[in-house]
Amino acid sequence: IEQVGSPLELYRSPRNLFVAGFIGSPKMNLIEGEPASRHGAKTIGIRPEHLRISTTEGTWKGTVGVAEHLGSDTFLHVQTDGLGTINVRADGEVPVRHGDTIYLTPDPAKLHRFGPDGKAL
Repeated sequence: IEQVGSPLELYRSPRNLFVAGFIGSPKMNLIEGEPASRHGAKTIGIRPEHLRISTTEGTWKGTVGVAEHLGSDTFLHVQTDGLGTINVRADGEVPVRHGDTIYLTPDPAKLHRFGPDGKAL
């Protein structure tokens, strides 16, 4: 057992990387390197639904690889510069499609930080 709590508690406050990647659908984006270092962490995590999309500006630039328009939700698989694929869960009517250049900005209040041991900071 990695963590005990209600599903919502685990979703909101995962105690380690395993729980962070296990709870939620699509699962949390886990990012290492310079973006994580800027937040004083080895790894940062951001859930797909906690990313703001813009066609003009943002923290991370990328290209939409897949856009799954599913009615109330749209799932995007965005190839970002230097971060790899970032999964995004957006409003069902988001006007982006395959090949579009977009910018993603994580909600700073929803950013999760993890240390070198994989535990939440």
